[in-house]
Amino acid sequence: MEALRTQFFDLEIIVQAWPLLLQGLWITLTLSVVVVTLGLVLGLLVALASLSERRWLRWPTLVLVDLFRALPPLVLLIFVYAGLPFAGLQLSPFLAVVLAFALNNAAYYGEVYRAGLLAVPPGQSESARASGMSAWQTLLWVVLPQAVRKVSPDLLSNTVEVIKLTSLASVVSLADLLYRAEMARSLTYNSSPIVAAGVIYLLMLWPLVRLISLFERGDSQVPRH
Repeated sequence: MEALRTQFFDLEIIVQAWPLLLQGLWITLTLSVVVVTLGLVLGLLVALASLSERRWLRWPTLVLVDLFRALPPLVLLIFVYAGLPFAGLQLSPFLAVVLAFALNNAAYYGEVYRAGLLAVPPGQSESARASGMSAWQTLLWVVLPQAVRKVSPDLLSNTVEVIKLTSLASVVSLADLLYRAEMARSLTYNSSPIVAAGVIYLLMLWPLVRLISLFERGDSQVPRH
């Protein structure tokens, strides 16, 4: 038992590694904010394109959504980071991770948005247009708020997955939280920094997980007709 504590829960080593972990945490937080923001914005554009009446826009969008949903994020990341230089485009590790994960998550966010938009009764749009609103005003002020409300738990769940996904950034030597923890482990020959990184991820994601539960519980209490 003492050997287990020493190898995985050595507070002295965690304290020594803490400055290194904080540096990695800052990169992880920055990466998460950028990727989630881009995913949400691009996902909405993807959803609108996939629902477009123009076939030349709708069908290529649906094909790309299927492609990025089927392609493993790690494979996409390696392709962007190691493959694009052969096409003359050299990206930094940070930009490579942002591009790969934004493309991947735009597809998932897009499907969530699309489900929400389809769930809004057509009569809502018709009433808004009849009152004098333009198509974009109807989308922005009537349809989209209702759609987002309907799929809020799914958007939050996807956001949790995106933040966990950022741990793959260490594969391309981006010095995020996991990369720094692994660096500390290699320097100390002790796994306690990895455990500390896991606890940090848990503390970051636990509030979102609880928020998802509250949304789902609230939806389950809505009377069904």
